[in-house]
Amino acid sequence: MSFQVSHNGGVTLVEVEGQLIVGNRQELKQKVLEHLEGGDRKFVIDFSNTGYIDSSGLGVLVSLSKKIREQGGELRLSSLNEDLRTLFELTKLDTLFKIADTKEEALDGF
Repeated sequence: MSFQVSHNGGVTLVEVEGQLIVGNRQELKQKVLEHLEGGDRKFVIDFSNTGYIDSSGLGVLVSLSKKIREQGGELRLSSLNEDLRTLFELTKLDTLFKIADTKEEALDGF
């Protein structure tokens, strides 16, 4: 599992590789919060290379979304596979997040 952070035209892009689970969720949270504290306000988390997110991973995404919104920012998600998209629909989290089909689509709207 790894997280790659880059900047794309004023947007912080976090690419998640592997699974987002209880064992690594804090690492993702720390990376995003560091950038938030550094002044970044636009975030895209890309799940192109992610096959599974457990409940603790979902919890971290909700928590990050709330913190980013409180600072006047926005968190978007991209490239969820069919299983992950279904998970977000079943948990109604698709109403909380703006979810784009591709990383490029998520970056475009900012």
